[in-house]
Amino acid sequence: MQTNKTKLTLLYTSDIHGNAMPILYGTNEAADIGLAKYATVVAQARQQKDHLLVLDNGDLIQGTPLMTHYVKEYTDQINPMVGIMNQIGIDAGVIGNHEFNFGSQVLADAIASSNYPWISANILDEATGKPEFGPPYIIKELSNGVRVAIVGVTTHYIPNWESPNHIQGIQFADAFTTLQEWVPYIRETEQPDILIASYHGGFECDLETGEPTESLTGENQGYQMCEEIPGIDILLTGHQHRKLTGMINDVLVIQPSNNGQMYGEIQIDLENQKDGWTIINKQAALHTLENVASDTGIIHYMEELEASTQKWLDQPIGYIDGDMSIDDPLRARITKHPFIQFIQQVQMDASGADISVTALLNNNTTGFSNTVTMREVVSNYMYPNTLVVLELTGADIKAALEKSAKYFTLDEDGKIIVNPTYLTPKPQHYNYDIWEGIDYTINIANPPGSRIEYVSHHGKPLENDGTYHVVMNNYRASGGGNYDMFKGKPIMKDIQQDTVELIAAYFEQHPTVKADVGENFVVKAE
Repeated sequence: MQTNKTKLTLLYTSDIHGNAMPILYGTNEAADIGLAKYATVVAQARQQKDHLLVLDNGDLIQGTPLMTHYVKEYTDQINPMVGIMNQIGIDAGVIGNHEFNFGSQVLADAIASSNYPWISANILDEATGKPEFGPPYIIKELSNGVRVAIVGVTTHYIPNWESPNHIQGIQFADAFTTLQEWVPYIRETEQPDILIASYHGGFECDLETGEPTESLTGENQGYQMCEEIPGIDILLTGHQHRKLTGMINDVLVIQPSNNGQMYGEIQIDLENQKDGWTIINKQAALHTLENVASDTGIIHYMEELEASTQKWLDQPIGYIDGDMSIDDPLRARITKHPFIQFIQQVQMDASGADISVTALLNNNTTGFSNTVTMREVVSNYMYPNTLVVLELTGADIKAALEKSAKYFTLDEDGKIIVNPTYLTPKPQHYNYDIWEGIDYTINIANPPGSRIEYVSHHGKPLENDGTYHVVMNNYRASGGGNYDMFKGKPIMKDIQQDTVELIAAYFEQHPTVKADVGENFVVKAE
């Protein structure tokens, strides 16, 4: 006889970013992160819970030196992140934007070797308009008779970041309108007791007030989904790397940080009423992996690749004459730093361009010690970006400089600080650019849009209608970070080696690099 009440537990991860092992590769220190520990959590839950679903919400296969090394040396073997998820036994995965970073073949191989579906309602084959990588949704019927629908969508902003050759033939339909179409269809056709939307995207508005927290570009649409699409019971989110749980318009929402630091747990209580199972309570919680032992089977499974990765990371590849370390990231953005100068030189050397753009990617960047190892290189440059040379006008360059200048603001004492909009809801330090090959002055005392007081190239004022060749990473060249002035500009050269490879190649040609600084910009407040 069927009982009147039942429970369902859902565990999920998002933005694991290649963190399988419980270590920080930059320092090799032990850390309470990664899928090896999470595997233990899931195994224990399977013993304790009668009804369990386990999901992943994307950005799984990119982000650590382990995965960089795998792609360079071990692609004849199963993708290790997928291999672990197969062992954990997850029910489904969603595609994240970083799944495309290593190219279409690496992603296709990962999906082909998965023992679980990748649900993807809005990533479509351009020719047919049908889902490219997996079903738009799945139905899980549990032993207690509860039917759970899980529909997956991904931020459609990917073409603004990704190398065009990595997403050739793929259409990214609007995530909101896709859910708007699929949710009522699933409700009517499948009549599930629970409908879960797993969205690799985040929130564009404050969860409590509904006030916009970012420009409404369509990158994050979670709030709109909850407010305007009836029928969603639970919205799993990610992408922004935030820690949050809450309720929006009776939709339970959650986001479990990044890098395998936390996982989400949702408890759903149901009661069997006249018209079937009805949700009577739903709660979300975030959990860390502190005091969780690593799964020995996962550790053993990763042994060979991990040992090879560690050997690769410890290889010295070059030497620094002088000091190229970073101890104050804000100062390294306000005043020219030798590490930034080095990255600019690598980009200009590889491309032949005489103007270069780069960024200090995050506030954990430490620069280089006197003996540079691969560990330092991949810790400082964690994205597999390639380089693109664009032809830009002087007006484009000035617009980009004004965009970068918005990164700064002044505190009450007139001191230069980081604009809070670059810190919350997600840190975006990588969206402040530093330029080489031009001389320029930023005055933060001026209002945004009027902060660039001087720009010259080879000693001559930049001409608005003049054309200049500028090298930058592919993320920025496609307009990533809302640098719309770069979108659709002529591509003069496309360099299909990632920056880690280019840095290593530069050291091969220049085994010892002097930590020099050529002052070419001023950031002031007067």
